[in-house]
Amino acid sequence: METRKNAVDPQALLITVAPTGAETAKADCPQLPTTLEELVRTAQECEAAGAAMIHVHIRDDEHRPTLDLARLTDTVQALRESTDLVVQLSTGGSVHDPLDHRLRVLDAQPDSCSLTMGTTNFGDDVFSNPWPFVCELYQLSQERQVVPEFELFDLGQVAALHRLLDRFGLPYGGRVHCDLVMGVPGGMPGTADALVASVAALPAQVTSWSATGIGRTTLPVALAALSKGGHLRVGMEDVVTISRGVPVESNRQLVERAAAIGELAQRRPMTTVEARTFLGLPSTAV
Repeated sequence: METRKNAVDPQALLITVAPTGAETAKADCPQLPTTLEELVRTAQECEAAGAAMIHVHIRDDEHRPTLDLARLTDTVQALRESTDLVVQLSTGGSVHDPLDHRLRVLDAQPDSCSLTMGTTNFGDDVFSNPWPFVCELYQLSQERQVVPEFELFDLGQVAALHRLLDRFGLPYGGRVHCDLVMGVPGGMPGTADALVASVAALPAQVTSWSATGIGRTTLPVALAALSKGGHLRVGMEDVVTISRGVPVESNRQLVERAAAIGELAQRRPMTTVEARTFLGLPSTAV
């Protein structure tokens, strides 16, 4: 599945960094990058450590999650000027963001966007992704020439991806890249068994997939993904400890660990140039 439609070294490992997220408070985790300056510095460090794509959430001046379009646009521009990373904006925002604001994320003209394939219980909250919204966001990504990453929180969302591709065809660029988000309270568990079941159920159109383990499932999911030939998303959006009771110092630390365990599996970090080919993006950002 990994090499069928991608002219990239099959041993190359796509490492995506998700540095901030929308759930962790800056007051609880001062090392979380929440300002534009911090985010740019983090992106540069993570690119040097082996990341090829960055999954971006932004914060306001009080370090709270926001989908402010001007801030999103400035962030995309700053990341493009300071790195060669593939810039992926979250269309999930926080669980409290209205659907119309989430659609407007594409106005910031990222390379890629996240596209979650269904509604998920998210701890005590609900991450709402109704089917009409999923369809509208997907068609908008096709029109705007933004490559979606399909985020899959359970097997039902894998089934929904079959339905979406059958109805609306392939995304812009012709590649179908998924991320299995595992270990969220309310979603599928972060286990090897759940990962194997999800990969077996992916549509035939899928050309690549990565996996994300939340919290204590980070390492088990990463190891299972590598054993199945998948790719990795890591970052402080998903985990804020490097080991039991030891806080993460920076996102770079998590990317370095992903690169190191990839090396054990004889997988080298994918370059940003390779990542663009791999995901069906133009060779340079527009």
